[in-house]
Amino acid sequence: MKAVVMTASGNSEVLQVQEVPTPSLGSNELLVKLKAAGVNPIDTKLRQRGTFFPDKMPAILGCDGAGVVEAVGANVTKFRVGDEVYFCNGGLGGHQGNYAEYTTVDERFAARKPKYASYAQAAAAPLVLITAWEALYERGRLEPGERVLIHAGAGGVGHVAIQLAKLKGASVCTTISSQAKARFARYYGADFTINYKETNFATAVLEWTNGEGVDLAFDTVGGEVLQQSFPAVRMYGDIVTILEPDAKTVWKVARNRNLRISLELMLTPMLQGIAAAQQHQTEILEQCATWIDEGKLTIDVSHELPLADARAAHQLLETGSITGKIVLLI
Repeated sequence: MKAVVMTASGNSEVLQVQEVPTPSLGSNELLVKLKAAGVNPIDTKLRQRGTFFPDKMPAILGCDGAGVVEAVGANVTKFRVGDEVYFCNGGLGGHQGNYAEYTTVDERFAARKPKYASYAQAAAAPLVLITAWEALYERGRLEPGERVLIHAGAGGVGHVAIQLAKLKGASVCTTISSQAKARFARYYGADFTINYKETNFATAVLEWTNGEGVDLAFDTVGGEVLQQSFPAVRMYGDIVTILEPDAKTVWKVARNRNLRISLELMLTPMLQGIAAAQQHQTEILEQCATWIDEGKLTIDVSHELPLADARAAHQLLETGSITGKIVLLI
């Protein structure tokens, strides 16, 4: 089969299209003929610095995939040949990722693809859906009627987080960097947009909340943004970040406001081999598939490129200026 292989760590030139063996099928696994693979920031980071499993190079990246079940293992009961599936599985340097024509996935970790989503939309969805769900609903404990600040609302995680927050019955403000991105975020449900290049977002949030601050802030940017968000959160509120806090972070404001700080890394189940947690993430995808089919949730795909253009996809993502998601079509 054809696959995009990461031959070493480095710039996008280390991604090469090669012929590799089709993966063998385990008794509890599905062999999936991939139709599309999502491209995520974790892919570019692993390409730059090396995978989590350096002894298993070369590697095939890509955590997100969508396709059709081509064959099933002897013990599989949940799926049949011909079923359409989507999932976040592999791509970290251990189990094969989805920049390929075929992959295998344990049946416990695959969900049925939304009927009314394209393969590109389905492949773009898993990592960002799970990240936003866990951050808002589980780490942040978002409740109906609460107010939430979502950073980078026009991004892959951000535009999904806006929709999930609205589905919970929350009011949403979000940071953006242009009028076009403001329109994009409002299209997906944002009640209030803040151009952080022109306005101090914490001040704007306090004005929006009559000086109280939001119940929950969701940091998808990292760096100084985490610390800058502390005064925008109400006393005893929550802040969730998907990035490792900067060593220079000053926690005094967070401590004085009694904020609850949570860290979100949706890759933990795969990295630590926690099957029950990965099954829970599959349940998240199943619920989101229902919402997608009901027209309550949409995944924006801004760029669709052929598998052979994986280098260009990485270069595009690394500009940091795109809205929505990038997908490789296979």
